[in-house]
Amino acid sequence: MDTIFLKDLRIETVIGIFDWERCIRQTVSIDLEMAADIRRAAESDSIEDTLDYKSVAKRLIGFVEQSEFGLIETLAEHVARIVVKEFEVPSVRVTLHKGGAIRGAKDVGVMIQRSRDDYDD
Repeated sequence: MDTIFLKDLRIETVIGIFDWERCIRQTVSIDLEMAADIRRAAESDSIEDTLDYKSVAKRLIGFVEQSEFGLIETLAEHVARIVVKEFEVPSVRVTLHKGGAIRGAKDVGVMIQRSRDDYDD
């Protein structure tokens, strides 16, 4: 299986558990590693034969901008579900960064990996 990746997709959203966080927008950064078989697209040189990462990015930007989750874990799970279910990706690794969440730390976040088997609903 090949991998199509998207790194450092920065999106402003309401995220956090503290009262002050519920009143501001913070920037989260998302890295995606999406399983794909790119052989057909490589042969045809056609966007119709591959995962359109621009469409993935636009969908996630719209979703995350409107979301208001308390935990980055919850946001990461929803992002993974969208990628797997809506874009028919066999598996995805989502790394969600919330820089500045801990004083003295450059970055904090979560990394999850999900597949179609995780969303048999």
